[in-house]
Amino acid sequence: MPQRRFPHRPQFDPVGTAPRRAALRVLDAVLRRGQALEPALARAGEGLSPADRGLAHAIAAEALRRLPDLDALIDGATRQRLPDDAKARFVLRIALIQALRLGTPHHAAIATVLPLIDGGPRKLVHGVFGALMRSDATLPELPALPGSVAGRWAAAHGDAMVEAAQAAMAAPPPIDLTLADAAATDSWAERLGGTNLAPGHVRLPAGADIAALPGFAEGAWWVQDLAASLPARLLGRGTGDALDLCAAPGGKTMQLAAAGWRTTALDIAENRLARLRDNLARTGLDAMIVAADALKWAPPAPVDALLIDAPCSATGIFRRHPDVLYRAHPGLIAETAALQAALLARAAEWVKPGGRLVYAVCSLEPGEGEAQLATFLAGRGDYAIDPVRPDELPAGIAPREDGTVRTLPTMLAEAGRLDGFFIARLRRTR
Repeated sequence: MPQRRFPHRPQFDPVGTAPRRAALRVLDAVLRRGQALEPALARAGEGLSPADRGLAHAIAAEALRRLPDLDALIDGATRQRLPDDAKARFVLRIALIQALRLGTPHHAAIATVLPLIDGGPRKLVHGVFGALMRSDATLPELPALPGSVAGRWAAAHGDAMVEAAQAAMAAPPPIDLTLADAAATDSWAERLGGTNLAPGHVRLPAGADIAALPGFAEGAWWVQDLAASLPARLLGRGTGDALDLCAAPGGKTMQLAAAGWRTTALDIAENRLARLRDNLARTGLDAMIVAADALKWAPPAPVDALLIDAPCSATGIFRRHPDVLYRAHPGLIAETAALQAALLARAAEWVKPGGRLVYAVCSLEPGEGEAQLATFLAGRGDYAIDPVRPDELPAGIAPREDGTVRTLPTMLAEAGRLDGFFIARLRRTR
């Protein structure tokens, strides 16, 4: 879809159209240009009120969750298939997701999107939307995944995992908190009205106002998916030197600092490190922060523990960020896998003999997890898997036979499920 169709000129829209226009620009940025949803919203939502910005986010995110199903409805109601990049298709997606999922009255859903399109396509959009509403069109209970993603995940993890991924997409995920003091788990779970699935963890229902919760201002906890907390948990408590690579926004850095490690946090993105600094200030935890490229930087001395939460396709966080389903194509996965290999090769030299290295990716792609580890170990006789024990993991999560950990949306289904991660703990043997 040509950029000229989304001109950045002053708009004089009817009431309610501005957030729909922002949602249109976000969907265009994600689907046509491969951008992430959050940065795209930051640009598209400039000048919007917080409420309108939130609505734009809700429309775009929910449309991405249901995109194959929305397109199936549109294709079933048009004589000639609309091109994937047709503006009429984008506008229909926005109107339909409001009417079918967000509870917007039908007249408001269509009236607020018609100003986004001109001429004949406006009549087409109005006609298709009206026909679908008159036929009582619905979306399936479980959203369909993009065909390429479903095929890839079925081959890697089985059909049951694909079905679990669909179920995970159907409802907003819960909110997980990591506590600075694991000894206070029971008291914080009671105070916050949540449940705990592991020491130092509290799970809350989706939709909680984070900043208004008890303990936020004083830094008693931070938001972090339970699966994302496992890599640092597997390093345990320590008094030595720990290095957290690709550290921002800092959840794992804070875990290491709270566990007693003398922690250095490194990240290439200075703007993301600002958030880490804010989090450390709020929690009162201490870590040295370094803004540098890990492929060019090196620590002054080897460390006892090293954690690499490596840049990846991020397909494991699809239920929170559905845009990854459309951005994480095979080319991107291959590109991030090459970066992971380079980071592993370089960082492996920074661990003391006898020290441990935890490699993790929030990815459901074996090329970024299992295959990456196999390639690394084949070339490094001085590293071996340090098997994770069952008692080191929350109930419902088990290490695999080789001692690594793979979390999947099939796990903890009754408790709200998990993000997808691959985690391997290694020890340097000499």
